[in-house]
Amino acid sequence: MREALKTQRPIDRVLIARGAAGPRLQEIIDLCRERKVPVRFEPRDALDRAAGGDVRHQGVVAFGAAREYASLEEVIPGARLLVILDGVEDPHNLGAIIRTAHAAGASAVVAPERRAAGLTETVTKAAAGALEHLPVVRIGNVNQCLERLKQAGFWIYGVDERGTQLYTEVDYNSPTAFVFGGEGHGLHQLVQKHCDGLIRIPMAGAISSLNVSVAAGVVLFEWRRRAGATAS
Repeated sequence: MREALKTQRPIDRVLIARGAAGPRLQEIIDLCRERKVPVRFEPRDALDRAAGGDVRHQGVVAFGAAREYASLEEVIPGARLLVILDGVEDPHNLGAIIRTAHAAGASAVVAPERRAAGLTETVTKAAAGALEHLPVVRIGNVNQCLERLKQAGFWIYGVDERGTQLYTEVDYNSPTAFVFGGEGHGLHQLVQKHCDGLIRIPMAGAISSLNVSVAAGVVLFEWRRRAGATAS
């Protein structure tokens, strides 16, 4: 693992067993901090599950990333549309959203480092080539990210079944950022408070919401239509 960190191989995150210590482990932690790789301290049985079966992990497990992440400051200049994910954990959903966001003209997809899917090979396959063209930004805190975007002039629209406006009835200000909640829980309450408006997709059936990747497709292509973007 030390060699992977030193040679700049893409690493999504590192898990360390609680209570583990020693100079070699501290070196790994220091290298993670230098490279801004998230480090999480978990019970040893969580590392056992992550490592899979009888694999000996010696108190540390690393998750490789299929691609390098971009930074928020890299993607803000010139961006008209950003897609923010509030805890999407299914890699198939993340890959589908990346593919849809690229097709709709987004400049980047932004996701938190905790309780969210990373850029695994499964994500790469689901994105169907879009990761070669669309940056993915990893952030520490969604609320702080939204505050930074507001400072940069973005208008923030949260997509949630509890929204007060239909997505078709909003005049979207530019630059635009849409926030989509994770599977099952939707947008967190504090994230909702950081949005300039909450919008919803009307549902005709008994189910109250769509899969997050489907909802992203519906809303992002409405934005594209409103923005007057033309297909290439």
